[in-house]
Amino acid sequence: MRLVMNEPVDTMDRPYARRWWALLVLCLSLLIIVMANTALTVAAPDMTQDLGLSSADLQWVIDGYTVPYAALMLLLGAIGDKYSRRGALLLGLVVFGGGAVAGSLVGSSTGVIAARAVMGVGAAMIMPATLSLLAATFPRAERAKAIVLWTATAGLAIAAGPLVAGALLRDHGWASTFLINVPVAAVAIVGALVLVPPSKAERHGRIDYVGGVLSVVWVGALVYMIIEGPHFGWGVKAVGAAVVAGVALVAFVLWELRHPRPVLDVRRFTNRRFAGSNLAVALFFLAVFGAFYFLTQDLQFVLGYDAWETGVRMLPLAGAVFVGSALTGYLTPRIGMRVTVTAGMVGGTAALALLTRVDAGSTYGDFVLPLVILGLAIGLALSPCTDAIMGAFPESELGVGGAVNDTSLELGGSLGIALLGSVLAGSYSSHLADAAGGTRLPGGALSTAQDSVGAGYAVAQRIGEQAQQLAERAQGAGDPEQAAQWKAQAGQLADGAREMADAVGASFSDAVAHTSVVGAVILGVGTVVVGVLLPGRGAGVEPGSTGEGDVGLPAGTGGEVGSAAGAGRR
Repeated sequence: MRLVMNEPVDTMDRPYARRWWALLVLCLSLLIIVMANTALTVAAPDMTQDLGLSSADLQWVIDGYTVPYAALMLLLGAIGDKYSRRGALLLGLVVFGGGAVAGSLVGSSTGVIAARAVMGVGAAMIMPATLSLLAATFPRAERAKAIVLWTATAGLAIAAGPLVAGALLRDHGWASTFLINVPVAAVAIVGALVLVPPSKAERHGRIDYVGGVLSVVWVGALVYMIIEGPHFGWGVKAVGAAVVAGVALVAFVLWELRHPRPVLDVRRFTNRRFAGSNLAVALFFLAVFGAFYFLTQDLQFVLGYDAWETGVRMLPLAGAVFVGSALTGYLTPRIGMRVTVTAGMVGGTAALALLTRVDAGSTYGDFVLPLVILGLAIGLALSPCTDAIMGAFPESELGVGGAVNDTSLELGGSLGIALLGSVLAGSYSSHLADAAGGTRLPGGALSTAQDSVGAGYAVAQRIGEQAQQLAERAQGAGDPEQAAQWKAQAGQLADGAREMADAVGASFSDAVAHTSVVGAVILGVGTVVVGVLLPGRGAGVEPGSTGEGDVGLPAGTGGEVGSAAGAGRR
């Protein structure tokens, strides 16, 4: 047996024998880049305390990963197509692992943000490479099944991130959540060399670097605007980013329409299946990441679970993703992707609608059913969409196809956290002002508590500590009158602490319910649009149902989609 796999699949006279082991390596690579974001949500409190992060610092520790990740995928996917998809995967794993090591060693907010940005660059190489290598390695008849497992891995990573981080944080510091990526990346590198066949486009002309750079500018500026505006206000930075994103997007579209070999033929978006699939992916991850953002906070702060316990309680979501993925693998070839995708989006909308019932008296049991339904919905909807998107690209552009799918995913996720996070913050602040308006609090305490649910409980804790200190002073006082006065003040402060904690919990629960309404409306409207866009079963080739990947693009759209993707062994 070869130590390093150097024979391309295209030269084999039969399907690659170890393709399912290769898929395991690709899924492992996907796992760590998704977990890098979800794990940070539970490591953030320890990191904030240790490094003295402000709320702005913490926001950019999280999103410093997202901006390069989203912005660079399209260009790096095209480069991987031309030179080496496996090379892009290996280089991405090295860069990602190096950023993780740096992130564990630095001791400042600037250092952590920089390390996260390096990890984002690595992720931008890895993510499209996993999908393009999957599509290049598997025969067309098996590709849909492989994508089902790829999608299920993404769902698992969403829930596994907090679980792994929580286990590490019980005995180690936040740096361990960075270091855990290093051995996994090392295993993936070895596995890629031994099990994943090399792949690159057989015929690929010069890369459209102008279009690639314009894509970096407009996507990067758009993600920056999505992050900056809702969290820090619509000042010069956010508005400037919006203008840059708009101008660069128009320039990108015009350039791509005129270029003979564009990095992305934007005419593909005139195809209903392709456009509907990308919209469904973006909307779904808007809902999933937005819901994940407020659910983890509710479990940790309001219900009082630690990081590990929070991760365990997210497992119903991961298990349901696998069940939903298995169902879509069975149903889609029989009833068509429009039915399964629409059903999945209806399920996601229903899950968010169930969360509108959350209130101050809610327990974990009230979250189980929405988590299960959301997981089933992810599994049902996303695999057919990813298969349709990848099927729209010829063999020479598989990396670009993976990048388009993943950019839709990342833009949706970023918008979900920013939009629903902004709604959550505004609703929480407003509810807390109403709930705590009549309480007797120290000056500035209410304003501080309105910043976040974590800040609210911290204020309540500090007031409780002040009450305890006064009570202890009263016990040791020699003057009975002074002791009685301090004791009365301590009682008032203790009552204020309890009232504040109750008000914070109730206000955040009300904010979760209000935000879920907004999310359900967005996803519900999107479900109708996607249902209209996606063609019926008889309107074209269902992904994975034949040996062809043609999704009905008009002539002259930048490549022989059906013939190139379905040629030879396909």
